[in-house]
Amino acid sequence: MQKASNSRGNSCRWLPGGRRLLALLCPLLLLCTFTIFTLSSNISYPSLLFAAKEAKDVCNGKPGLLPSSSSSVLHSQIFGLQAQVGALLQQLHNDSLTGSKTLSAFSDQLLRIAVSLDKVAGSLSNPSGSSLAATEMSQVDEDLTEPTDDENEEESTGRVKSFTSGQVHNYISPKPNRQNGKKNFLGMEAITPAVGFGCVHMATHLDRFMSYKMYGMCPDDWDVAQRLILNGCDPLPRRLCFSRASPSYSNPIPLMNSSLWTPPSDSNIMWSHYKCKSYACLVSGEANRRGFFKCAYCFNLTKRGWEVATNESISAEFTIDEVLKLRSGEIRVGLDFSPTTGTFAALMRERSVTIASATLNLGAPFSEVIALRGLLPLYVSVGTRLPFFDNTLDIVHSVLFLDGWIGVELLRFVLFDWDRVLRPRGLLWVDRFFCKKEDMKMYLDEFGRLGYKKLLWRVVPKTDKLGDELFFSAVLEKPTRT
Repeated sequence: MQKASNSRGNSCRWLPGGRRLLALLCPLLLLCTFTIFTLSSNISYPSLLFAAKEAKDVCNGKPGLLPSSSSSVLHSQIFGLQAQVGALLQQLHNDSLTGSKTLSAFSDQLLRIAVSLDKVAGSLSNPSGSSLAATEMSQVDEDLTEPTDDENEEESTGRVKSFTSGQVHNYISPKPNRQNGKKNFLGMEAITPAVGFGCVHMATHLDRFMSYKMYGMCPDDWDVAQRLILNGCDPLPRRLCFSRASPSYSNPIPLMNSSLWTPPSDSNIMWSHYKCKSYACLVSGEANRRGFFKCAYCFNLTKRGWEVATNESISAEFTIDEVLKLRSGEIRVGLDFSPTTGTFAALMRERSVTIASATLNLGAPFSEVIALRGLLPLYVSVGTRLPFFDNTLDIVHSVLFLDGWIGVELLRFVLFDWDRVLRPRGLLWVDRFFCKKEDMKMYLDEFGRLGYKKLLWRVVPKTDKLGDELFFSAVLEKPTRT
């Protein structure tokens, strides 16, 4: 009798809360299943990030529509179920850290139901969406292998694959507030984490990025993350692992002029994904053959730039003091969007102006060097909406970034986002934009459409190559729009 009793007790021990939680889960699962089965016969499913293949159209290609009143009621009921399932998933996830395989399997089953509920809710909001089947999920450990040919093909063709990483599914599922049904200070009953649209076209790469051991050390894979960002998977999901640092990391140089102009210690940079393995390599004459491009000389911190006046007839450069005099005392905070190690920001800091330096690690540790100089690196791509509120920056500067590679359509989105974050009468400093002579008018027309006032303007020949290109520099004032 005692043995039988223990057996019955153990049967529920794998569930948190024992029989009481089991009593709650069983009717909830039945209700979720019944709801999904009932609605799936009447409405179609939208496209999901989870899905890989298209489902057949219903009703000869015309998805069935629910009356608006019924849709509203069902949407409310489904949201309640989503909140309850989300809370259970969170509790199961916390308890699964103990390593129970049975609990993990049950959590996966419940997560599939949560995914189906998301599909139903999405169908009510977007009944014209196409129906896609949810795919199987699996928990995977970190993967440090190189991308395969299939992964590269996926990137080039835009072919959509399903996510298999359990952490991807865990991340993008709604996160209900602790007090179910009550809104938080943001006015939300649950928070839905964001991922970039491009992630769906790079599912294999994202799965690799999200394959790691929870509460362990993150893989040394910033290069995978940057590839995702550059291909539109931006923002990336957060990860539940600890970032790596150089094993011999030492305290940086104190924040004074010495930190701004002293090359950082090799021990404070992880060199594993760079061809150069020391700072001396970065500033050597062979730097351009070492795998990075766009401002190789930036790592030579003795080249200060923007301080010596140049001949207007042959140079497109303006000096910082020349620009700051245009708005004396008004330039306080701004953005430098350039391939940079922070030299422009350092010079501005010496003049009591705070500059965030937006860049990527283009084959070299640009971001690390900016931070080690005591400056602020902003790690964003050209396709990213800037993380600044409207009308907040005094100046936006860009050099060696905008040039003839950029298409007009992309340029418009970039310029309008810069316009968004610039305050009225703020300054846009376009520094040495270059392109073919025959293309210059096309680009100048785009800058002209902003309606900015021309404060400084210079177009000169670019003579370092074939002589068929022009440099364009300008300081433009944003108008006051009401």
